[in-house]
Amino acid sequence: MTNGKGSRRRFGSVRQLRSGRWQVRYRDPGTGQLRSAETTYPTKTDAEVALSLIEADITRGQWADPDAGKVRFGDFADASLRDRKLADRSRERNESVIRLHIKPTFGAGAVADIKTPAVRAWRTRLLADGVGEPTMVKAYQLLRAILNTAVDDELIRRNPCRIKGADRYDVPERPVLTVAEVYAVADAVLDRYRLLVLVAAFTTLRFGELAALRRRDIDTERLVVHVRRAQSEMQSGKLADKAPKSAAGVRPVAFPAELLPDVLHHLERYASKGQDGHVFQGPKGGLLRRSNFRDDWIAAREKAGVSGDVHFHDLRHTGNTLASNAGASTRELMTRMGHNTTRAALIYQHMTSDRDRAIADRLGAMIRSATPTGTSPRHEDA
Repeated sequence: MTNGKGSRRRFGSVRQLRSGRWQVRYRDPGTGQLRSAETTYPTKTDAEVALSLIEADITRGQWADPDAGKVRFGDFADASLRDRKLADRSRERNESVIRLHIKPTFGAGAVADIKTPAVRAWRTRLLADGVGEPTMVKAYQLLRAILNTAVDDELIRRNPCRIKGADRYDVPERPVLTVAEVYAVADAVLDRYRLLVLVAAFTTLRFGELAALRRRDIDTERLVVHVRRAQSEMQSGKLADKAPKSAAGVRPVAFPAELLPDVLHHLERYASKGQDGHVFQGPKGGLLRRSNFRDDWIAAREKAGVSGDVHFHDLRHTGNTLASNAGASTRELMTRMGHNTTRAALIYQHMTSDRDRAIADRLGAMIRSATPTGTSPRHEDA
């Protein structure tokens, strides 16, 4: 109810309520219907200033429907994730982060109710509760991406995820093995996994790329491994081959000639039959999984006397460092590792056949200088 006092303008109007406060009313630019501002004001001047700001926003095309952001955040997050093009494993991880770390705080509320102080308090609480920094960074990045979509959809005017430094963390330096240490682990592991260790270190392929390799991907004449797919493992345990994350992931990678005896031995004894047969298999002839290799890796690492908590993935870091020491340029390293950079860096041209061959040859020289025979040809049965 009002006391009748008010004033009309060319745009909208203000009127005094019986409470003594002033209300702003204007025409919705989308529907043409009369609507009231979300809040009231203590003075007529305050109300007129607010009305002028609303008029300016509409004129500049910056006005946002105050009711648009009242959509439930949990529903909007689910819809936003469904609309994103993601690999199955990435989608599964994002769904898990939303369910475990974002929805418990913001799921039941409205999108527009999420403000920067609430985001800051959410982040501080999760870290205090023991959520790891990498997981927290992922959760923050995901929340920000969802709210960026809300901005694009004009549900909110500004993304409240504005905490400096919350979207990144300092990755601890991972260990780098020497060539001798790589061979010590290769000598200690079961024979069926020896080539897996060596190829991981001297080509920097990821575990999923190694697990997806087929016989036809190994060129024993040109000494090249062709990466065409990667194996992913869902939380359910289901395995699937998929295309690499980017065009850069599809690549040829040269390996040192010193690995050829190991490659031929492995293909003859352990790889699945046929050109489409998997190069690396599990202990009972099934598909290679992290879970059915992890214990063998740990045992070999300890037997070899390699100190520290060295992960299998650290062989990739090791190989990148060795290739850099062998003279590889940044572009060559990015191409060799399958990283996505500028389009020019994704054009392999003569790099993979000439410069990459030179890199592999220098890696071979390191092997010859670090091992008695140059090939460490231990090829007994598993």
